Amino acid sequence: MMSTIQALPAEVVHLITAGEVIDSLASVVRELVENSLDANATRVVVCLWPQQWRVRVADNGCGMAFDDLHKAATAHSTSKISSCADLWKITSLGFRGEALHSLTTLADLEILSRPQGGDCGWRVVYGYAGEALYVEAAAIAPGTVVTVSNLFGNCSGRREALPTLAQQMKAVQATIHQIALCHPHITWQVWQNDREWFTLYPATSIGQLLPQILHQVKEADLQELKLEIPHPENSELRTQNGLRSAPLTEHRTQNGLRSAPLTELRTQNSERATPRYANRTQNTEHRTQNSALHLVIGLPDRCHRHRPDWVRVAVNGRMVKSSELEQTILSGFHRTLPRDRYPICFLHLLISPEHINWNRNPAKSEIYLNQLSYWQEQITQAIAQALRINSTSVKDAVHTTRVSKLLKAAEEKGGYNINPTNPCEDKSTAHSLKAVAQVNNTYIVAEHPSGVWLVEQHIAHERVLYEQLCDDWKIIPIEPPVILYQLSPAQVSQLQHIGLDIETFGEQLWAVRSVPALLQQRDDCADAILELSWGGDLQTAQVAVACRSAIRNGTTLSIQEMQTLLDEWQRTRNPRTCPHGRPIYLSLEESALARFFKRHWVIGKSHGI
Repeated sequence: MMSTIQALPAEVVHLITAGEVIDSLASVVRELVENSLDANATRVVVCLWPQQWRVRVADNGCGMAFDDLHKAATAHSTSKISSCADLWKITSLGFRGEALHSLTTLADLEILSRPQGGDCGWRVVYGYAGEALYVEAAAIAPGTVVTVSNLFGNCSGRREALPTLAQQMKAVQATIHQIALCHPHITWQVWQNDREWFTLYPATSIGQLLPQILHQVKEADLQELKLEIPHPENSELRTQNGLRSAPLTEHRTQNGLRSAPLTELRTQNSERATPRYANRTQNTEHRTQNSALHLVIGLPDRCHRHRPDWVRVAVNGRMVKSSELEQTILSGFHRTLPRDRYPICFLHLLISPEHINWNRNPAKSEIYLNQLSYWQEQITQAIAQALRINSTSVKDAVHTTRVSKLLKAAEEKGGYNINPTNPCEDKSTAHSLKAVAQVNNTYIVAEHPSGVWLVEQHIAHERVLYEQLCDDWKIIPIEPPVILYQLSPAQVSQLQHIGLDIETFGEQLWAVRSVPALLQQRDDCADAILELSWGGDLQTAQVAVACRSAIRNGTTLSIQEMQTLLDEWQRTRNPRTCPHGRPIYLSLEESALARFFKRHWVIGKSHGI
């Protein structure tokens, strides 16, 4: 088989960002696993012996031929790029040809590999700087097994400076979880000290895989959306040679100090990327005419977090850090969650390579994304679409848990105890509600083609008013003015900040001569303005006005009034929760009602049933 691993030309080496990335057990696992994925593996086994500083990664990928094994650990040798132009059309996870070479300077490295269709496998032991010291034939199935032993054994100071082994193993687990989310079709088996640690089974979608990682979340709590989006126009290209100018980023030198520009050569111990597998098949998703956006969110009325630790962004198969995109996601969930709670969201962008520069960070964890505002707009629109209630997003399974608890409570108060089984059907429901009745002057009972919904009238109206206020915030003059007493300077400043016209009207008296339009006709207008004076930005004021102006629970509504409210609420952008994050509706699906009333029982034809 012809060799496909080649040494990179000097001009390419000069363009590659320098930096040390082999800095822990987790970074070793990341580099080797990315090689496995580049080799089109569908099963990856990771074995760790942390006390021995030893890692082994085995896969069923395409493997390497004999000639490639000889050059696999040579500096700047890779099968994934060959020229400067290739740096701007990266479709592989590794491409710089430094990871295995770096490992030979920090640990003992052994590789066993057999190419698909090859008659024989080979075992190679590498010495310092990547020289093949020992080569022998080996019995091995097609694929590759890489073993890294005695990591940092020649620089004990590095080991002492690292976090504890327990912390490093936690980082290893997080690394595998992140990579698995980007590649849900892969089987992952992870062992620690010769005992199985955890396994991730392949899934047809990220939404099916996520509950294996985040155990408290069920698939029914998630909404998954896949969109094809056009490439942005007028993409900025680069220097007069037709290439992008490389970013100015820092890199480490041998003494650990940070140095300046990108164009310097790496030091001998700089570690990055993978020369390993040849003949990688290009990912067809990255070569499509349009880009794609894959979004998985936790429904805000179902699940959320105390910290923004599950707002994750991936680009072309790799998890990245992007404060701009993460903030866009958080903004997309604004006023849909309870106070101080954060969404569960995984975003995977599949973008044509020319729109990305991977050379911002040696570990490729940060990127430059051309025309960032365009991608932010697409993400915002996708989140808004995922949060809507429609025939594809409201399914029987979404409310199975909640309905089951409700039915169980109802049955316990009855004279019998039957445990209904949860249905496995995934029957979608049409988006049409018909007002039927009002319960306790609080809940609207609405007929739905697939069952019955209960809608809490106050917070549904609050959501309607809040979005109206956001779209059309009006401050109107009033006469006579509203007179307030004993306001502090901060309260006066706050009312002026949100746009109200206020002036002194005597000792300890202030006249408010303009108010939000929704408050003009309210008897409690003065109390509402006083509430607004206690602080917060304009959006906080809008929430407060919407809450105070919404229909109160305990208010009797006619059928027509209920229907009007339902129609307006269904047209809102975020109908699942109110601006404070409370759920607005409860769905009682027909299948659940049938279970409760035992309509599946067959009593007997003799009774005329």
